Amino acid sequence: MIWLYRLLFLPALVLSAPYYGLRMLRRGGYGLDFSHRFGRQKNLPPPAKGKKRIWIQAVSVGEVEALAPLIDLLCERGGVELVVTTTTSTGYAILRNKYAGKIFYAGIFPFDFMPFSASAWKRLKPDVIVLMESELWPEHLHRAKEEHVPALLINARMSDKSFRRYSRFPNIARRILGKLSLIAASGELDLGRFIRLGADPRKTFCAGNLKFDSKPAETLSENQKQALREELGFANDSLVLLGSSTWPGEEEMLLKAAAKLRKEGIDCRLLLVPRHAERRAHIEELIKNVPYCVRSKSRRAPAGTLAYLADTTGELRTLTQIADIAFIGKSLPPNDGGQTPIDCAALGVPMVYGPNMSNFRRICATLEESAAAIKVKDAESAIAEIERLAKNPELRKTLAESAKKWHSSNIGAARRDFEAIEKFL
Repeated sequence: MIWLYRLLFLPALVLSAPYYGLRMLRRGGYGLDFSHRFGRQKNLPPPAKGKKRIWIQAVSVGEVEALAPLIDLLCERGGVELVVTTTTSTGYAILRNKYAGKIFYAGIFPFDFMPFSASAWKRLKPDVIVLMESELWPEHLHRAKEEHVPALLINARMSDKSFRRYSRFPNIARRILGKLSLIAASGELDLGRFIRLGADPRKTFCAGNLKFDSKPAETLSENQKQALREELGFANDSLVLLGSSTWPGEEEMLLKAAAKLRKEGIDCRLLLVPRHAERRAHIEELIKNVPYCVRSKSRRAPAGTLAYLADTTGELRTLTQIADIAFIGKSLPPNDGGQTPIDCAALGVPMVYGPNMSNFRRICATLEESAAAIKVKDAESAIAEIERLAKNPELRKTLAESAKKWHSSNIGAARRDFEAIEKFL
């Protein structure tokens, strides 16, 4: 199978290069250490005597952030050298800033093609590799098997789309999963899917979602929240409606909701944090008819700003703390998959999301069972629920308290992942 993968990978890479190249240019920041993508990481010395080198791959910002409690536990244990790679420029920036002094080396994950992967392995010299969520790279896993290096998948999830795709090729799925020494699933649904696809039940268990243990941004005091509102041009007594990691079509819905509330006498201010900052020009066009500000152009907005576009990276958790209501992006049709609702829950922000949260199906089910979030079927019902919450402070308070309680009850995955990894050290 690996030879077929190798034969197909290069033409696929060449054909997709224009698309991904354009995305990189739009997002920016990809020039830094670009050679890492071709396996040209720093040539590290062998692990120090008595230490095990763990190579962790975390694809982007969310996964890099989620690693924090696990990295702390591994550092407290000692006897390890942590090599952490990521795929995106934004993830790389956070990796280098947040974990400086805690990890041995930070880099960018190579393209999963034999010469690039082989070069990276030769330079990084891992004793154990750890992949996060759905990072099942065949060449990387093959290399681990060849080198007799344990390969662990933590916070493992299997989306509806991935499950359908792997189900069509059961032999391939079984071969890939068979190269893993351990699978720590993020939920019971994911656990069942991995086992149905051929994972060894003896090596597969449910550890819970690592993102529950991720530390929120530094909690802002009331004075700090007020200062941040003023920085964004919002009045302290205004109602802040947050678009959290929004996708196309969702900003339009939020603009309609905010305009409707203002017509009804509610001073609603719109805070938009799109999932992809390169969409800023499109969003600016949408909000140009109201007083607005763009964070990358001016961090301090004039008083009276009605729409603020936060097109920077790594600030969502901080900005979320001034929100009175949040809408979770990538959840309204035709978008599908959803963005994480966990941060809003941890910070006690009442949230609304659409029907298409398939990547967080079980999480959302338990949120709704706990009366900690509101699910809507379409844009019109989203506007109606946002209006209901805006007019009912007590309902917002109830939702916030339920969300925080729900979040607290789900903490503990970092410890379980750590204990699983420790068995291979």
